[in-house]
Amino acid sequence: MAGTKQQSQNQAKVFSRRVAILGGLQTVLVGALASRLYYLQVVEADKYALLAEENRISVRLLPPPRGLILDRFGVPLAANFPNYRAILVAERTKDLDRTLGDFARLIPLSERERAKVMRELKRNRAFTPIPIKEDLTWEQMSQVELNLPELPGVSIEADQKRYYPYAGLTAHILGYVQIPNEKEVAADPDPLLTLPGFRIGRNGLEKFYDRALRGSAGRSAQEVNSVGRVIRELSRDEGQPGNDLVTTIDIGLQEFAQQRISAEQSCSCVVMDIFTGEVLTMASTPTFDPASFYNGITPEEWQSLNADMYRPLTNKTISDGYAPGSTFKMMTTLAALEAGISPNFSVFCPGHYIFGPMRLHCWKKEGHGHVDMLDALQHSCDVYYYDISRRVGVDAIAEVSRRFGLGQPTGIDLPGEKPGVIPDQAWKLGTLGEKWYPGETLVAGIGQGFILTTPLQLCVMTARIANGGYAVTPHIFKRFGASAPPSSDPLVAAAQSGRADALGFPAMAVNQEHLAILRRGMDLVTNEARGTAYRRRIEIPGMEMAGKTGTSQVRRITMAERSTGVRKNEDLPWQFRDHALFVAYAPVHQPRYAISVVVEHGGGGSTYAAPIARDILIECQRRDPSRRNPNAEGGRREMP
Repeated sequence: MAGTKQQSQNQAKVFSRRVAILGGLQTVLVGALASRLYYLQVVEADKYALLAEENRISVRLLPPPRGLILDRFGVPLAANFPNYRAILVAERTKDLDRTLGDFARLIPLSERERAKVMRELKRNRAFTPIPIKEDLTWEQMSQVELNLPELPGVSIEADQKRYYPYAGLTAHILGYVQIPNEKEVAADPDPLLTLPGFRIGRNGLEKFYDRALRGSAGRSAQEVNSVGRVIRELSRDEGQPGNDLVTTIDIGLQEFAQQRISAEQSCSCVVMDIFTGEVLTMASTPTFDPASFYNGITPEEWQSLNADMYRPLTNKTISDGYAPGSTFKMMTTLAALEAGISPNFSVFCPGHYIFGPMRLHCWKKEGHGHVDMLDALQHSCDVYYYDISRRVGVDAIAEVSRRFGLGQPTGIDLPGEKPGVIPDQAWKLGTLGEKWYPGETLVAGIGQGFILTTPLQLCVMTARIANGGYAVTPHIFKRFGASAPPSSDPLVAAAQSGRADALGFPAMAVNQEHLAILRRGMDLVTNEARGTAYRRRIEIPGMEMAGKTGTSQVRRITMAERSTGVRKNEDLPWQFRDHALFVAYAPVHQPRYAISVVVEHGGGGSTYAAPIARDILIECQRRDPSRRNPNAEGGRREMP
């Protein structure tokens, strides 16, 4: 009995200890649970409230208004126009094909448009709005609104469409906007590019300044249900609109220039301020309508534009290289002066030049007789330049040419600029793996052979001659923001003063007396009776121009053809005719504006390019956009 009692007591003690231990464990667990609940519900309350809120709220990106592009006087060149479009949310319709079919019965959809919608639906989530049809008229909007009950998932949305009021007149400067492709979306971290229908700059200023023009995305916080359907909008932030961009372009002068060259099959011209580098007009023909790219150009239209032999998509002022012909003779002249050749050095021109086995011809078959340096510029005597080129050498000519902006990008704020070619001995060896031959120097001296320059480079060269040897660089950007800077702005004051050094452009290493000889020679070309462009001169007192003609061959004239008579340009197929070139500045005695004109396969520079330059320079000086607002006299100009 005693043993049994002792055993019972031991069992009771063990049980009591176990109960105590279990109770202690329960107390610890309850305490830990209470602590955890306190931590979650009190300490971490904000965090989990936010997570719960995020499960309830969907944040949608909002595209900001794209910045305007304006001319130098505030006239809109690229603007935003109200655009009403029909959108489709795939999750809200049970039958996509039927919905699209019903919509197409109200507003016709081409096969291409329908395929585009289906492609976007596959790329995006089911609750993402996809544009079906853009640029709806009021009548079309009314039709859709009246039939919305039969069009599940379809709604009307207000948007903005890029609008180019001057169409082809500014197409090569502005470029256009287009929906980004998959590679562009992957390469750009900006979430705006993922939005259906969002467009980025594809060419011109639209591309070069795309980041600044596009702005930053807004946010729309929307309450959604468990499957992502929008219930209501909780908040809205419109984001940051794109910056307005003011350009240096004078749209009035641009219109005049573009219309003046439109009669030519392929032509380009540039006008710039010789002190500030501001490009006032940049015209290229033929051109295209940038609006056709907004909704996506058709394959047929794209093929037609690319197959056009006159290349309407190309901004010829910066992307096409031409042999400069006799417009290059100022560079050869300067190289000769720097090599110590006197302006009085004379050469007899019998109409040809013998160099070893080579017989090189002057453009004037009967020759010019005895000519000195100024005579050679005035009459554009090829024989004179054959001779001084041989004496100076191609390397010296190339060095001077590059100093004046040839053979390298000018730095213009546009995509697609070509550097051109200014050859020397090292260039030929490195590019072609061949040595330079002396006869090639003679050809280079008259702007032929390997030399290629863009119209913009020729304009820069002319500006640097006219402004006294300052390395002015061209630009189209003037400022961000439509409001004008204060008159006290030192940049404005410097521009009005007409001093390139005041704007920070460096002085080039060039003798001022040498530049004066070049300017005098260009003056003789246009304003003396025997000059090659005298008949194309500006006769308005105070507006006279100084210039240089150029005609560059694009084919080789054989000895057999010379013996039987060289065929006239007009008798040749268009692509075998000479290019017509002309460069000039005005006014002669107080230079302010420089111009270059290239009429592709146009013929003689004095006959075809010089009259265009003359007319544009007259209009430019009449408007005088660098010093005043020509639109102010007749009131503010409105968009067409």
